[in-house]
Amino acid sequence: MAILQRPKACSYRRFLFRPKQAGNTSNPDGSNVTMINVDQILGLNTLSISLVRIDYAPYGVNPPHTHPRGSEILLVVEGTLYVGFVMANPTHCLFTKILNPGDVFVFPFGLIHFQFNIGKTAAVAFAGLSSQNAGVITMAKAVLGSNPPINPDVLAKAFQWNKNVVKYLQSRY
Repeated sequence: MAILQRPKACSYRRFLFRPKQAGNTSNPDGSNVTMINVDQILGLNTLSISLVRIDYAPYGVNPPHTHPRGSEILLVVEGTLYVGFVMANPTHCLFTKILNPGDVFVFPFGLIHFQFNIGKTAAVAFAGLSSQNAGVITMAKAVLGSNPPINPDVLAKAFQWNKNVVKYLQSRY
């Protein structure tokens, strides 16, 4: 009844987001993720959903990452993507598939996953997430680019890498 008493308070603006253009893929990954969550659409508050648009340059990658607060369902709109996710300990089983326009693939809650544009043209996908703010942890950036840096001795032991390799990789982030 309160809405009917104050019709000026009714506005579609809390439920609409219009991205201005495709994401800029001129970066080392060759991809851009445009978040569409409760920060852009206030009407998503408490609905436990959000959306991302992912633009890929030819051979661009959405690098291995995880969403600590949600599952993901990906719809390919343009291009051809090689996608996959890795099961948790102890199996570490890798599930992969090549997706074409119209294909849909699910990445279960919290698992490390990726998408790679294997085509010679740009690709576009949309992903629905089961959280109004699913969060994202990109594996390489989190491990090699933490602030302050993780002690190189720890990473050298964990990855069985030479300590100088670890230091070099950390310097890239």
